[in-house]
Amino acid sequence: MSMFRRHGDRYVAVFAVDEVRVLRKVAAEVVGLLTDGFDHTDPVVGRLFPDAYPEDGPGSAEFRRYTEGDLKTAKIDQAGAVLAALPDEAGGEVRLDAEAAEAWLRALNDARLAMGVRLEIKDGTDLGAELDDAVAEDPSSSRVFQLSVYAYLGYLQESLLNALID
Repeated sequence: MSMFRRHGDRYVAVFAVDEVRVLRKVAAEVVGLLTDGFDHTDPVVGRLFPDAYPEDGPGSAEFRRYTEGDLKTAKIDQAGAVLAALPDEAGGEVRLDAEAAEAWLRALNDARLAMGVRLEIKDGTDLGAELDDAVAEDPSSSRVFQLSVYAYLGYLQESLLNALID
């Protein structure tokens, strides 16, 4: 599994072919969700764009009207930063400057938030136990794969964050 390390003013990781494919798919799905599939009734959109004033519907709507476009563009750009930095179809090295590393962190966070909603992962969820249960039920299920991707994104996010603070 890839892990980011700091090399001078760059943050570097080497990705295997399968990791590149998964990251490309996840980033592309986030872009799709924010463009073609953008639907305010989707719980994932609600998680990525929470109400600024939950107790004040009209105030939240007004805030959203002024901020949502820029926030959506930023999230698309961040997912695009992941896509742009990844090697083409093969595995290979990714070298990020500080700005790109921060975009990656935000994009990985958005992807994990989206997946967490779809997988019904809550704050207190024990991911290891959840994965063990899914494997015991059906080791070839899509849930096992999705939970594994969710865990991998968290690992990658943590390794990049640790490289940034080193």
